[in-house]
Amino acid sequence: MKKSISRAILVPLLAGVCQFAAAQDFPSGPVRLVVPYPPGGGVDGLARPLAERLSNLWGKPVIVENKAGAATIIGSDHVAKATPDGHTLLFTSDSSITSNPHLYAKMPLDPMKDLVPVTQLIDLYQMVVVHPSVKANTMKEFVELAKSQPTPMNYGSYGAGSQPNLLFEGLKLQTGINMTHVPYKGIAPAIQATLANEVQATLGGAATTGQYFSAGKMKPLAISAPKRSALHPNVPTLQEAGFPDIGPQAWFGILAPAGTPQPVLDKISRDVAKIMAEPAFDSAQITGKGYQRVGSAPKDFGAFIEKDFKQKGEVIKGAGIKVE
Repeated sequence: MKKSISRAILVPLLAGVCQFAAAQDFPSGPVRLVVPYPPGGGVDGLARPLAERLSNLWGKPVIVENKAGAATIIGSDHVAKATPDGHTLLFTSDSSITSNPHLYAKMPLDPMKDLVPVTQLIDLYQMVVVHPSVKANTMKEFVELAKSQPTPMNYGSYGAGSQPNLLFEGLKLQTGINMTHVPYKGIAPAIQATLANEVQATLGGAATTGQYFSAGKMKPLAISAPKRSALHPNVPTLQEAGFPDIGPQAWFGILAPAGTPQPVLDKISRDVAKIMAEPAFDSAQITGKGYQRVGSAPKDFGAFIEKDFKQKGEVIKGAGIKVE
């Protein structure tokens, strides 16, 4: 009996000691940040400077590896099947985790089970923008204009389940307006299509779209954020514009293979948050690009993911969004 009690106490204690030792020794070699997008996009653009700073902090190489394809599923699945020791991490956006499971009937992984949260990096606040020929300066005017049009206006997105798709389909559900979805192979082509009036509206990052406002090439109607952007303080939030329930949550975050020791997850989270809070890094890579810094702990990020997963599922199901 005494031996059984001792074993029951010692086994979890030893496991805890081993996990703590793993965190103390981490990283023991190169760390790969797998970005499931091509080089040059917003996710990749934050991953690279963060990887450089982590390399300096840890004294080990931190390498950004782009594994694009299949709507981020290829890269996500690669990380899910990697050794769960913290040396292979997924650096991605919300669509990989909280949209794809609602859009695809079959996936090689379950992101909600096969990956575990490390830290939410940023909230990505985006602007509802229209071509200057659109005779609307507010969201309510836009809705009234859409209702009065003999033919539907077009909106551009970067595919089914993307942020623009979720926002405008949510707007259609709420107001009854009719708009035609035109998907492109990325947000940059969707913005260019809006500038050319191929589509009349889209949803894009505050820093990306803001460069066109002063030149009169694009008009902002609202920002999908809880508060106004410091970059564009005159643009109202969707809530202020009268549409508090249609703004999709967009974010970047880091996840790890399920089974990665919790102390390792905690260490990565702390170190990433420390770097992101540095004034120079924040100014150049976060606030300067129109992002809102988060840097959450794994537990908080997990709770956030659960909420976002439910909300996106409701919109995707309600609007009947499907991957063709």
